[in-house]
Amino acid sequence: MACSPSHETMQEGPYESTWESLSQYGGAPEWFQDAKFGIWAHWGPQCQPEQGDWYARNMYNEGSRQYKWHVENYGHPSEFGFKDVIHSWKGEKWNPDSLMALYKKAGARYFFAMGNYHDNFDLWNSKYQPWNSVNMGPQKDILAGWEKAARANGLRFGVSIHAAHAWTWMETSQRADKQGEKNGIPYDGKLTKADGKGTWWEGYDPQELYAQNHPLSEGSEDINRIHSQWAWENGVALPTEEYCQNFFDRTVDMINKYNPDLVYYDDTSMPLWPVSDAGLRTVAHFYNKSIKEHEGKNEAVVFAKILTDEQKECLVWDVEKGVPDQKQDKPWQTCTCLGNWHYDRHKYETNGYKSAATVVRMLVDIVSKNGNLLLSVPIRGNGSIDEKEETILEDIASWIAVNGEGVYGTRPWKVFGEGPVAEAVIPLKGQGFNEGKHQSYTVQDIRFVKKGDFLYAHVMVWPENRKVIVKSLSIGKDLTGNTVNKVELLGYDHFLEYSQTNEGLIVELPETKPNSISLTLKISTIQ
Repeated sequence: MACSPSHETMQEGPYESTWESLSQYGGAPEWFQDAKFGIWAHWGPQCQPEQGDWYARNMYNEGSRQYKWHVENYGHPSEFGFKDVIHSWKGEKWNPDSLMALYKKAGARYFFAMGNYHDNFDLWNSKYQPWNSVNMGPQKDILAGWEKAARANGLRFGVSIHAAHAWTWMETSQRADKQGEKNGIPYDGKLTKADGKGTWWEGYDPQELYAQNHPLSEGSEDINRIHSQWAWENGVALPTEEYCQNFFDRTVDMINKYNPDLVYYDDTSMPLWPVSDAGLRTVAHFYNKSIKEHEGKNEAVVFAKILTDEQKECLVWDVEKGVPDQKQDKPWQTCTCLGNWHYDRHKYETNGYKSAATVVRMLVDIVSKNGNLLLSVPIRGNGSIDEKEETILEDIASWIAVNGEGVYGTRPWKVFGEGPVAEAVIPLKGQGFNEGKHQSYTVQDIRFVKKGDFLYAHVMVWPENRKVIVKSLSIGKDLTGNTVNKVELLGYDHFLEYSQTNEGLIVELPETKPNSISLTLKISTIQ
């Protein structure tokens, strides 16, 4: 069961494993800029308990909600650890073909599967990680199933990789209770292969999963300390060269097996940077592979977070659960989720999901600022989504069917928008996490994009008086530089009446609403 002693090699080509060399990238390919919307299946063994995010870490945090739930439903973590959660996960209702058809109907032009999470479990037939979904759990190659379904539906395929942080993220498994009848009994984070004799995991080494054969980081007893150590600083326990090499081997193995179009790293700037160049090497490999397979053109997309301006020349900036308040020069992406990243039954029971209207307005705002939206739709441990999520996706599909023309293939206009929310400054917290902080949208909130000779004005709310005023197109301020020639409403078969005044372009809307969420004006001009 031991990992293979061999190593992967980096694809040769113009890209080398340095920031300077990767800066040749310069920006995302046209296909990504056209796509605008992706859906993500953030699905793995931590969805099995249906208790939300960071379960494999927090189940070892004595007294926490997830620890208490775990003890009540599975047993004490000294006896039933995360490895045993993996064993209980079967994914018996997983149907990637039907899910992908729904994602495509909802408007996704690319799809992301999770390749591994901070829990260090690989969701493919992994050559370098025996703790994988083929050997245990569902005993299926999850990435292979997702990739086949995505390709069959004409969607670009992406894989998210989160495992670089298992080294510190799983440190809680080294703990023991400090009170109660299990006081002082270690959890299972320090078990070794020898301890598995006679168990279901006999022959497997838990250290290849938990990666805890090392001293704890400074302040590890504080469950929140990890956030200040995410960039491998502030007293973090540094990973070994062997650990970093294993990350490289596993990631390159995934890239070579499943040929993703996109790779997402849940890391500050780059996996394992600045401790190791393993992340840089995976990106150089991916770029060189793309060039080799696309007649000298790099069609690959790699995301990471909290990037400097220089690093944005090398990668595509991902903003977690947030949106910048201004248009960006380079294409970027927001990643967010309907509920929590991992399935959370409490979100379902309390109607805690984002509505279709919230998602649509996020998409429009993001696209107007030169971004894409990657939306995670939480999947239950059994591999299905619930009926509330299905309804949300169907409602998004209804909006896309009418307004998709004003989304796909568009580019930013001279200004991204107007109205109270556009004028407000909502700073990003650590380059993310500001979603939902703005005031509610009104009829004055409009977002602009262009495509060909047309300007599309997305009006966030349908006005009760059926009148829209586009101030950016007022006489003397008209940013098109031209005179408005005609105005259409997507989903409506007739031209609209309008007048261009000092107040703005005033458009009269019909009584019939093409869609209840928002509306899109298609505006053409003459010289």
